Amino acid sequence: MTAKWIEMLTGSLEQKKQYRRDMARIDALPEPHRASAKALHRYLLASGAVGDGEHIVQMVADFADLWERAAADGTPVRTIVGDDPVEFIETFAAAYEGRHWIDRERDRLRAALRDAEEGRPT
Repeated sequence: MTAKWIEMLTGSLEQKKQYRRDMARIDALPEPHRASAKALHRYLLASGAVGDGEHIVQMVADFADLWERAAADGTPVRTIVGDDPVEFIETFAAAYEGRHWIDRERDRLRAALRDAEEGRPT
């Protein structure tokens, strides 16, 4: 009973566990793959390119798979990300549909301007 209540507030505990396992996989990568993957992951989180928990968990699992395979094959980082790492990670994130935090803010902005135009208090 308590777990369901906590999950309503914080999200799925199982998703959090899976996310931690996948992040541990990234932490276990050899250099320079580990540092590169962590930098790209940080950008993903900072840019708001990830949305709900289900999509985040799947994206991080796929991300860890990509970097594990690249490290195992000895693929150079630049071969993976190309000349523009921002373009690479934004393209990667775009493959994972779902609602992002910025979508909610866009909706709020539209509603606030609509309310202002109609003379409704905010």
